[in-house]
Amino acid sequence: MFLKYLLLGLFLYFIFRFVFDFVIPVVRTTKQVKKQFDAVREQQQQFYQEKNQPTPSAKKSTVADQDDYLEFEEVK
Repeated sequence: MFLKYLLLGLFLYFIFRFVFDFVIPVVRTTKQVKKQFDAVREQQQQFYQEKNQPTPSAKKSTVADQDDYLEFEEVK
C-alpha cells in the first residue's frame, strides 16, 4: 500500500517537473519566436509596399537615357 502511494507521488512529481520544466518553456519560446517572425514579415511587407509604390518623380526622359550611353570604339 505504501509502495503504491510512493509510486503515485513519484509519478505526479515527474509529471509536474515535465510540465513546468519542459512544456511551459517550450510554449513560451514558441510564442516569442512566432511574434518575432510576424514582426519581420510585417517589416518586409512594409518595405516592399514602399518600394513598389510609384513615385511622382520616377519619370525618366529618353534624353537622359541617351546621355547615359557611351559609345565604344574598338582599338586595333
